[in-house]
Amino acid sequence: MNSRGYVYIVLALALTTVAISCRQRAVVSQVNAQQTNLSTALKHDEAISLAELGYPLAKGENSILLQRTAYVTSYNTENLIPNWVAWELTAEHADGPWPRDHHYYEDTSVAEPRCTINDYHGIGEIGLSKGHMCPAGDCKWDSVAMAETNLLTNICPQEKGLNSGMWNQVEQACRSWAIRYGHIYIVCGPLLYRQEHLTIGDHNVVVPEAFFKVILRLGDDPACIGYVMKNGARGKKKSYVNTLSQVERITGYQFFPNLADSIRTQIEDIADESMW
Repeated sequence: MNSRGYVYIVLALALTTVAISCRQRAVVSQVNAQQTNLSTALKHDEAISLAELGYPLAKGENSILLQRTAYVTSYNTENLIPNWVAWELTAEHADGPWPRDHHYYEDTSVAEPRCTINDYHGIGEIGLSKGHMCPAGDCKWDSVAMAETNLLTNICPQEKGLNSGMWNQVEQACRSWAIRYGHIYIVCGPLLYRQEHLTIGDHNVVVPEAFFKVILRLGDDPACIGYVMKNGARGKKKSYVNTLSQVERITGYQFFPNLADSIRTQIEDIADESMW
């Protein structure tokens, strides 16, 4: 090969390397721009959906995802209760004209064997009640949304005093916060930490030992607060406040996994009701 041919080859290789480098920089720039746009949107709460924030990362548990009008639930087909339920609550949806639906429904979208109304028969005699994860009070804005809160895939066996006491207090607080801040994100569910669990009904619906709830707000003053309550806890809800990091450690979930790192660092280790 003569010297001129060698120069052409070197020049061609150099141009190819430059082209590849430019494409790589373009791809990196595009990815960074997308991340920046998401981070900026998250910071200012610009129409960010719960799906964009991300659902709790799975722990390898038995789960099917069920999308409803007002909420999403990860339903456990072995325990016959939700793993978690997640939803958004806006100021506009914190109240509405639709009255409470007192009828409960077997969720026929779930394959048998599944939880049935008969499984909950007589639970009041042992101090239990049907505990909503996504509450009916958050769904007065739509008749279908209201009815779907009474699907048994949104229900856990919950001690009566907790259901009507602190759990209800937290639900009411969430509606107040939605009105105050305009938009909040909520994830809640049961905690199972014993080797063997109390069950109810012919289908052995598991009775949780405790419950968790995590509430996030974004905007110019982002914050997160969590609660962990034993199934039967009494007292004031502020006694059961936990940080996002604490609830993640207790549950094994990562909540809102797509939340910008800068915001997560700001909120994950602070939980104070006075900030709400």
